[in-house]
Amino acid sequence: MSDIFVSEYEGMPAVTAYIDNHLEYLSLLHGADLGSIYLCRVENVVKNIGAAFLRYSDGRSGYLSLKDIDPACVVNREIKGDFTIRQGDEIIAMLETEGIKLKKPSFTTHLSVSGRFSVATVGRRGVGASTKLSEADRKRLLGIIKPLYEDLSKEYSGALYGADFGIIIRTESAMLPDSELTDTVIRDVKECLESLSDILRDGRSRTVFSCIRRGSAMDIDSHLAGAVSFMKQKGITDYRVINESVIYSVKNDIEKLLMNRVWLKSGAFLIIEQLESFNAIDVNTGKAIAGKSDITKKINFEAADEIFRQIRLRNLSGMILIDFINMRSDEDKKELCEYVTRLAKREAVHTEFIDMTGLGIIELIRTKRDMSLKEIVISKKGQL
Repeated sequence: MSDIFVSEYEGMPAVTAYIDNHLEYLSLLHGADLGSIYLCRVENVVKNIGAAFLRYSDGRSGYLSLKDIDPACVVNREIKGDFTIRQGDEIIAMLETEGIKLKKPSFTTHLSVSGRFSVATVGRRGVGASTKLSEADRKRLLGIIKPLYEDLSKEYSGALYGADFGIIIRTESAMLPDSELTDTVIRDVKECLESLSDILRDGRSRTVFSCIRRGSAMDIDSHLAGAVSFMKQKGITDYRVINESVIYSVKNDIEKLLMNRVWLKSGAFLIIEQLESFNAIDVNTGKAIAGKSDITKKINFEAADEIFRQIRLRNLSGMILIDFINMRSDEDKKELCEYVTRLAKREAVHTEFIDMTGLGIIELIRTKRDMSLKEIVISKKGQL
């Protein structure tokens, strides 16, 4: 049985998905500004750290990498030839990562708009496809859309003020019948490009510090769509959507995610610590029955499944170090690394297996899209 619940946690709307009564997806609407696009002013350019500091509203500032600036997004002057950002420039930028503790939020001028079947981004070039697609679907979709890219570039060059753009074909495109695929995806791409054109045009007529486009972080429909998409990725089409403000099982399950100890069915357990510069996960045998020659391997594989569930639900990002129980067999170590790599590739948020160190610690990198669950809860409590 599978259910999607729309409820609340600590006063925040929460969307959760359960598969066989097991929490597998969690999204909190916590007032995040991610994806919002502002007309900012450059306060300072610090070349030795390769960043420009922007003010994007009264009393709020962030930074922008000097390598991450598209001239089409500078609105207060005409850009010709070599381009260098200056103090006082007004620039259209999108909030890319939230500020946490002493870290300021980061911005990009690679403005991005998502449709149902595609994503279009200013400052990129070419056509790509979601890594979640099968190799056969990737080749099929790219073979259809790539030949149309140059015509789209010519058509939208003026509307995008000469900026290049990139297209990513989303996983849902693979479900379209071939007879509808080209027209449907291209129409979706054009809608995204029209939105980008509107943003670049509107930004030139707005007053500085205006929010040109709000991100979807506080849109319950987008969070619900994320849960539905997660179910589809799991091959589940038969599920219920239940709206109920108070669901105690949801509250209890979220509370468990704020604890640093996670018990496994075998009796082993995980210790999860979120540190300033990385996340550490330690696998312990705990109450698991010792004595069997393959117990360590079984625990490690069981732990790998639960670790990825915990990473997803807690929304851990950046560097993740996993200290599995030591295995003597090189073949077992190789098999574990291959399994972790497969699990990483299945994640909706880009997660990459880096290596296993000489001490047997597996290194992962996961893209940061939002604050972690722990950071959201701490931030919420700080506002009370």
